[in-house]
Amino acid sequence: MPAVGGIGPGTGKEYPGNLTLFVTVTCIVAATGGLIFGYDIGISGGVTTMTPFLQKFFRKVWEKKEADKSTNQYCQYDSPTLTMFTSSLYLAALLASLVASTVTRKLGRKLSMLLGGLLFFAGALINGFAKAVWMLIVGRMLLGFGVGFANQSVPLYLSEMAPYRYRGALNIGFQLSITVGILIANVLNYFFAKIKGGWGWRLSLGGAMVPALIITVGSLFLPDTPNSMIERGQTEEAREKLRRIRGIDDVDEEFRDLVAASDASKLVEHPWRNLLQRKYRPHLTMAILIPFFQQLTGINVIMFYAPVLFNTIGFGDDASLMSAVITGVVNVAATLVSIYGVDKWGRRFLFLEGGTQMLICQAVVAACIGAKFGVNGNPGDLPKWYAIVVVLFICIYVSGFAWSWGPLGWLVPSEIFPLEIRSAAQSINVSVNMLFTFAVAQVFLSMLCHLKFGLFLFFAFFVVLMSIFIYFFLPETKGIPIEEMNQVWKSHWYWSRFVEGLDYPNGGVEMGKGGQGSKNV
Repeated sequence: MPAVGGIGPGTGKEYPGNLTLFVTVTCIVAATGGLIFGYDIGISGGVTTMTPFLQKFFRKVWEKKEADKSTNQYCQYDSPTLTMFTSSLYLAALLASLVASTVTRKLGRKLSMLLGGLLFFAGALINGFAKAVWMLIVGRMLLGFGVGFANQSVPLYLSEMAPYRYRGALNIGFQLSITVGILIANVLNYFFAKIKGGWGWRLSLGGAMVPALIITVGSLFLPDTPNSMIERGQTEEAREKLRRIRGIDDVDEEFRDLVAASDASKLVEHPWRNLLQRKYRPHLTMAILIPFFQQLTGINVIMFYAPVLFNTIGFGDDASLMSAVITGVVNVAATLVSIYGVDKWGRRFLFLEGGTQMLICQAVVAACIGAKFGVNGNPGDLPKWYAIVVVLFICIYVSGFAWSWGPLGWLVPSEIFPLEIRSAAQSINVSVNMLFTFAVAQVFLSMLCHLKFGLFLFFAFFVVLMSIFIYFFLPETKGIPIEEMNQVWKSHWYWSRFVEGLDYPNGGVEMGKGGQGSKNV
């Protein structure tokens, strides 16, 4: 198919270097930045099904839920305040990611991670001791600032540290941490909900301090990336660091490319304005559409509200939290499949396979829920086999997402940006992601109430759209050094018209010697 752009073996560079223990440990520590995001996604949906939590902060929702059980199950959680509790975090993360761009560029990726951890810790503390709704929302906003900083810096850090042959697998460590965070949150919710006295929700919310401490303390010990050090004028230290990271002495070619990329990026005074230049059209398109589509797979609806959803389908409170734990385990296992396969099978294969799998499952789940709940939302008695079928297909759906759009939605944008626009473009990537996470979280309960089972078909429509987009417009980036990434766009059937014939005076392409460093992620 014409969609595949790549570099032939004769033109691509291959930098020497090994996957050293130093890099592996460093990337594992940095990837724990994903724990804070994952823990939060998992915890918020579970807490909002805990009766003592609803009684204290969202009494109207609790009263509606406790009212006649035969009423419309689709609408029992439809509350603007409850939705604001969940989605305020994403609005804050959106704002923070814009500020984080400057911090990441001028002070380094490491400091951005540290700030993220500290802000998240403060938010968790306030939420754990919350006495009123305003405290919950202030806490959530601080958590959001933390997520914005971490999601801006961690994927960039991982892509810059990893040797190009292993970039996919090491970068997906971030997504693995998100899924582990979700799973831990689901397990804790299950046990904390059983605590007598009804204060288990405080432990769930306050527990976010633990992943915050992990990334805060971890970031103090992390080295900065050579790219970031060169960008801030620490050239000799960067050369030494690169030797240590690659595990060899001969790093001259890669080092020259990094310096060339940095020199070029210093000529760019306004990275934000620069993004609008024609030659960056492919990068800007991916920075906007990949996170946009990632949110419209419908995954956050499943993960945020898995307990609410299962409760609505007719499971009890306990059983619905347990079902959320099951989906959490599937999520982690499928992300491990992605780590194994991303540098073997390629990004495009995983995107397209995952999209097909999600589409089939959404159709089946919509049919199952539609058949039982109809349009009035009154299911009557639900047989056990029926509930098992719904959970099974939701699990197959989650696995499809977890080895495709989940990890690749963070990996692909972080590996395609040239250095001169990298921080700004990654901010756009995170901002669009958070904006649509916010929008979906904000309207989901209302949409469930109005669209009923059609909600799954709404997301299925977007899965078809995004798969078509990937098939025609995303080139394969597997196994291509980040300094050579411009070749991918030059050999693509569509994007070549934007980059063809440009010699990238800003450091994008200098065919002879690797001044392509700016195509460096």
